[in-house]
Amino acid sequence: MNSANRTAQRAAAVGVAEHGNSAVLVTVAASGELLDRRRIDLTEKLPTHPHHHQGSWAVGRYLDSPWARPISLADAIALVERVREAAARGAREHLEALAAAVPVPIAVIAIRECPKLPPTVEERIRDNRAQTFADSVMYREALASAAQARGWSVDWYDRERAFRDAASALGREEIDTLLREMGRKVGPPWQAAHKLAAAAAIAAIG
Repeated sequence: MNSANRTAQRAAAVGVAEHGNSAVLVTVAASGELLDRRRIDLTEKLPTHPHHHQGSWAVGRYLDSPWARPISLADAIALVERVREAAARGAREHLEALAAAVPVPIAVIAIRECPKLPPTVEERIRDNRAQTFADSVMYREALASAAQARGWSVDWYDRERAFRDAASALGREEIDTLLREMGRKVGPPWQAAHKLAAAAAIAAIG
C-alpha cells in the first residue's frame, strides 16, 4: 500500500446537515467509526435569514405579517453582507476547533449541494424563489470556503442519495442499522440531522 492510500485510510470526513445558521457536524473515520458529533451556530446576535426576512420586507413581501419591520433595500443588502462575513468567521473558528478535537486528520467535508442562484444579493432578494433558500446557501458556502482554506476537499452531496451512497461506500445493502448502532453508542441527541450528516460523511470518505 502506498503512502497516499495509508494517509487516506487514516483520514476522517465531516458530514454537515445545516438548518439556517446552525449545523450538525458528524465526523467519521474511513472505517465508519464515529469520531465527533457537535452542533454549531455560524452567527450570533444577527438576523439568521436576511435574504428571506429583511430582504423580503425591503421589496414589499410579508408586510402584513406582525413580525415585519420597515427596511430599505440598501440596508437589507448591507445586512446580508454583514451576516455573510460573520458566517465566514464562525465557519473558520468552528472548523479549527473541530480539527483540534479530532484525533486524525480531516480530509473532506460533505455539504448539501447548492441550487443555482442569481449572481447578486439584490437579484437574490428580488427573485421570489431564490430568496427562500439564499440564506441556507450562504451558510453552506461559508463552511465550504473555510474547509477549503484548511486544505479539505468539499463533497457536495445530494440529500436524496446520501444514505444509498453511504451504504455503497461501506459495501452494505443498507446503512440504517449502522446509524442506529452509532446512535446507541453515542447517546442522545441522535436525530435525523445527525443520521444525514453521518451518512454524508461516510459516503464522502468512501
